[in-house]
Amino acid sequence: MTRALRLRLKATRGLRFRLTASYALFFAVLLIAVAAVFRASLVSALDTHVHEVLNQEWAALKGGYLRIEPSGELGKNASNWYYDETDPDETAIVLDLKKIYMITDQNGNLIQDAKTKEPEYSTTYDEIGIDPPTLIRERVRQALAAMKPGTPGKTFWDVRPDSKGEPYLIRAGIVFDEGHLSPGEHLPYYVAIGFPLSGNAKILRRFTWIYIAVIPGALILSSLLGWIMAGRALTPVVAVAQAAQRISGSNLSLRIPTRQAGDELDYLVHTFNRMIERLESSFQQMKQFSADVSHELRTPITAIRGQLEVALFTAKTTEQYREAMFNALQDIDRLSQIVRALLLLSQAESGQLALQKSRLNLCEVARDLVEQFQIPAEAAGVRLTADLPAECSVNGDRVQIERMISNLLSNALKFTPPGGQVWVRLKSSPERVEIVVEDTGRGIATEYLPHIFDRFYRVPGSGTAPDPEQGLGLGLSFVAWIVKAHRGKIEVDSTPGAGTRFTIKLPADGVGSDTMELTGQPATLA
Repeated sequence: MTRALRLRLKATRGLRFRLTASYALFFAVLLIAVAAVFRASLVSALDTHVHEVLNQEWAALKGGYLRIEPSGELGKNASNWYYDETDPDETAIVLDLKKIYMITDQNGNLIQDAKTKEPEYSTTYDEIGIDPPTLIRERVRQALAAMKPGTPGKTFWDVRPDSKGEPYLIRAGIVFDEGHLSPGEHLPYYVAIGFPLSGNAKILRRFTWIYIAVIPGALILSSLLGWIMAGRALTPVVAVAQAAQRISGSNLSLRIPTRQAGDELDYLVHTFNRMIERLESSFQQMKQFSADVSHELRTPITAIRGQLEVALFTAKTTEQYREAMFNALQDIDRLSQIVRALLLLSQAESGQLALQKSRLNLCEVARDLVEQFQIPAEAAGVRLTADLPAECSVNGDRVQIERMISNLLSNALKFTPPGGQVWVRLKSSPERVEIVVEDTGRGIATEYLPHIFDRFYRVPGSGTAPDPEQGLGLGLSFVAWIVKAHRGKIEVDSTPGAGTRFTIKLPADGVGSDTMELTGQPATLA
């Protein structure tokens, strides 16, 4: 396949080409439909006009121009045309009437002109074809049968071609003689007049050819206009595609300006920009996570390496080797905790850690945990109390709920000085259950609240040394995931020097919102 052919195929598969082709096809169908409707209207208008002309001529004929009167020959009638031959208007009317006409008696016999003694029919009508007597007799009978007082009787319409194939519209009916052969007897006569339809056919052909000539030009113009409009409409889409190609880890700050039109394309640009914001935020979190993991893993590994090197080069007694191995095992244990915590959190956030929900008494869970934390609370000189109702049911995973409350209690005891106090309170309603863990510890400054649920985040001043007592900075990340997994939300209200209060709201039936929101003070995570 040649390069030109590939480019042509690529162009025809493009959205701009398809939009233009669709627009041109729609416009072509619309033009054809309009032409068909307009042509049908034109046909109807021309047909109505011809009928009106023949009706007017028939009225003029019966109004006095034509009279059928007794002739000089006994028992016969003849036609007389009454008009002022010096009047050009009347002369023109009569000549028009006599261009296409025929007059017979009720039996189909042509009658004569009283003046010329010629049969009353025109040469053109002869080319069309003189009506057969049987047809004339039947039509006269039908017209007489349909006649009522004050009505002209039945009218007959035909479209008939002449010898050359030119069509004519024929109007036929009956008229009565002016005289009578017997007293009270008026004889019916059959009269037919016609009008050529060739002019209408010419008008229709001219209209058809004009429209056929106009349609290609209109399609070309509309296709060009559609191509330009499709290009302008797709400009933001192309900009989005080009921006997507330029995006990499080093320029995630790239944004596409909106056109301020408030249309679907602006919505697309706005959505794309929000997607880039989320990607940038996720990318920054990944970078921060990688840096934190590197730091957290490097610290115990460095300590282990240092201790083993010191023991290798300086230890001389068994006791010195045992001490070095003991210290190394402590750091290995810390390293294992970090790896296990990271693995568990990764499984949780990726959906690999499924919840095992069941109906459980949250008061019983909280009471057991408070009893377990009494010994470390007494060792820290902190008073730990619980305010629990008799019954507080929730649909949740017992293991994860216990982990959530344990992390909150551990943090509260860790950052509450001796003489302080920690409370655990539960409130229950038909819609939700609230778990409140509050302490009188050092508190958290407002600027740090939005970050407390991030991995490895430690509030400045809370200790960053690799001491197991200071934690890994993953506890609140677990709490946030557990709350979200149970479709609840968590609020944090903290005052530096006065303490911190965590409020967790879980739906009583296990069904709630899965949205996430984090604000300053109080901080909310849902």
